[in-house]
Amino acid sequence: MPATAQSHQPRRRRRTNRLLAAAATVVTAGALAAAALPASATAGENHRGNGGHGRDHGHGHGRYQDVQLLSFNDLHGNLEPPAGSSGRVTELQPDGTTKTVDAGGVEYLATHLREAREGNRYSITAAGGDMVGASPLLSGLFHDEPTIEALNKLDLDVTSVGNHEFDEGATELGRLQNGGCHPTEGCYTDKEFKGADFPYLAANVLDEKSGKPILKPYWVWKQRGVKVGFIGVTLEGTPDIVSAEGVKGLSFKDEVETINKYAKVLQRQGVKSIVALVHEGGFPASSAYNYDCDSPGAGDGISGPIADIAKNVTPKVDALVTGHTHAAYVCTIPDPAGKPRMVTSAASFGRLYTDTTLTYDRATGDIARTAVKSANHVVTRDVPKAPDMTRLIDRWSTLAAPIGNRPIGYISGDINRDGTESPLGDLIADAQLAYGRTQDPETDLALMNPGGIRAPLTYAATGAEGDGVVTYAEGFTVQPFANTVNLKDYTGAQLIQVLKEQVSGPNEAAPKILQVSSGLTYTLDLTKTGADRVVTDSIRLNGSPIDENATYRVASNSFLAGGGDGFPTLGEGANELVGTDDLTALEQYLTANSSATAPITPPAADRITVVR
Repeated sequence: MPATAQSHQPRRRRRTNRLLAAAATVVTAGALAAAALPASATAGENHRGNGGHGRDHGHGHGRYQDVQLLSFNDLHGNLEPPAGSSGRVTELQPDGTTKTVDAGGVEYLATHLREAREGNRYSITAAGGDMVGASPLLSGLFHDEPTIEALNKLDLDVTSVGNHEFDEGATELGRLQNGGCHPTEGCYTDKEFKGADFPYLAANVLDEKSGKPILKPYWVWKQRGVKVGFIGVTLEGTPDIVSAEGVKGLSFKDEVETINKYAKVLQRQGVKSIVALVHEGGFPASSAYNYDCDSPGAGDGISGPIADIAKNVTPKVDALVTGHTHAAYVCTIPDPAGKPRMVTSAASFGRLYTDTTLTYDRATGDIARTAVKSANHVVTRDVPKAPDMTRLIDRWSTLAAPIGNRPIGYISGDINRDGTESPLGDLIADAQLAYGRTQDPETDLALMNPGGIRAPLTYAATGAEGDGVVTYAEGFTVQPFANTVNLKDYTGAQLIQVLKEQVSGPNEAAPKILQVSSGLTYTLDLTKTGADRVVTDSIRLNGSPIDENATYRVASNSFLAGGGDGFPTLGEGANELVGTDDLTALEQYLTANSSATAPITPPAADRITVVR
């Protein structure tokens, strides 16, 4: 399965607390062959101009005008530098080796974006969705108001919605767009939340009653005769990966059909340069952000849903900014006319940004696509922090500190979330099993979906708490969703079917391997295909084969218990008991099983035997 397949899996409702670039930018891959074009003329003076970042130092207009498109995706409220592997990117070296580089944090992202805009007279900043949701405590505790405030300061011009923008439903998304204090928790400061300065685009998200998009479907950037249209969509499968309550009353339409529809609308309005912001992505052939995605041929370096989307979106669209898979790529994929077209993604958590040059032809109003070039750049932490972002973080940190700094457990080393079976996945499943047994001693096992694990637990201190101390804020970052831990009864046959659904049906192409509690073991044979990859005869619970006719009591989060993530059989369980939220279960387990002198050791992650 792709290395990124687990890390990107979207999760349910975001948890809210009711108590209240310079040096390591790179080269890349993926530039279209440069055409011999007349030199771009310069014109005008510095100003943002109708939502754009106009930086124009000359006078007059030539036929061709370079437009800078800066983009990123899947920020997920990561204002502070992400911890552990979530805060690093893999960089390919000239000799073919790789190294990791620390990356991310809006204090650094702001500096990199501002430096990138210098000298660019026509500059737009766009995003590919999931700006909020599954956010660390600093943002999630306040319903992501801090992130919207930070994005305003970053001069973000436009973004698509992503699936996580629906974690708390369309009404809350509307509040993030338009402002106003939270309906139940009120205002967090003495000023009313003003909302986003930039438009959220939701072309394929319709109100079921009216049949109209719930937010703007498109937006046009204009600057001194240059016009670039943006169409924003999220993946059609959003209802499958968001709580039913979050998408209640909404319908999600096909991405390609929607983009093609609004491309025609824009063309009729005289807008011929069009960029699609698509919250759907792919899986690159390399984990290095700067590998040559177009080697050996256009599109060969990326697979997954975005490849099919890009091949079918109308040639009227000149570039696609994508997201969702948390992968990094800058690729050209042929459009339906066979013409190469740029498709980009900047990983996640603010670790990268993409700098794309669109050469605008004033004579035709279109992009001279043969001149498009693009590269991903690292948001390194060796540049000065943006003071306004530091002030923003400090202000919200002061409000969050009394809750976030509380110790909830101790660990002896990093507990990572990487791999088919991860140490952190085992720990969380064990915590849910232990909690389940406090509610019903007959609870047999627990299952945890990997996409619900948003960050590792790192041994190194993130603040003043000391090494090995797990704070509430760190636990919140791992499980930020307020899912409850639910108990259900399943037959042994149903339990076997659940395990097979990890690698079949909607999960066949990108398996979702559930993390399992202690006592459940089996073999996963990846040399086989579909459901056969789960070796039925190998499934054991506490050493005994699963009895298809027996009843098993299973703990899982409410998202899985409702059949989410492509596990319909989990939705069929009986005798449901709804418990406390999953973070509380993890907190109780850490507190009961660790101390400063006896910390928890990272689990061995040896419950699933993987054959490759």
